[in-house]
Amino acid sequence: MGNTTSAVLDNLVQGSNFDREEVDRLRKRFMKLDKDNSGTIERDEFLSLPQISSNPLATRMIAIFDEDGGGDVDFQEFVTGLSAFSSKGNKEQKLQFAFKVYDIDRDGYISNGELFIVLKMMVGSNLKDQQLQQIVDKTIMEADLDKDGKISFEEFTKMVESTDVSMSMTVVRDLVSDSSGLILIETSLSTVQMHINAISLYHVQLGGNNGLWKGDGDILF
Repeated sequence: MGNTTSAVLDNLVQGSNFDREEVDRLRKRFMKLDKDNSGTIERDEFLSLPQISSNPLATRMIAIFDEDGGGDVDFQEFVTGLSAFSSKGNKEQKLQFAFKVYDIDRDGYISNGELFIVLKMMVGSNLKDQQLQQIVDKTIMEADLDKDGKISFEEFTKMVESTDVSMSMTVVRDLVSDSSGLILIETSLSTVQMHINAISLYHVQLGGNNGLWKGDGDILF
């Protein structure tokens, strides 16, 4: 990683929403996170950080960064994963990232089971599984316009078009140059979680009692 060539960095600039200076700063942040100097960031290295491990969506974000499914994140994957959070990232890129949070098997659709898993990450024990399943079923029914039993990216986009994705999933430019090696990742996780929270609240409002389940505890977003 320390021998990253200028040409490699320039290629990353062309394929991302970051400029040359930002990519170089991201390289330095990457090297700090790569504690064993392997050239990649392993899942355990991510999750060893309290700021990361405490986020319910941490494992999903790591999986999305790991484009080749190799179990770790190289520098190109790192830059590509963060690119959607740049102020220069467009709305579709941000929506694509949010969609991938749900699309666990990467088949281009959100299934009933995948939606349940991600919402379970968010609500934890605040809902019984039966209650959560009712919300999932209602959401699929409302969002699945072609009635194939799953949600496509186009259907997902229509479902969340009322939320301001561009604002809620943008990392302030200055964060790239912050002295902390964790702030960009931590903030990216927070922005993803904030957006998924909004989507999750939409799900709950579809299936719940005015957005709140009574009796066994409130939903805490």
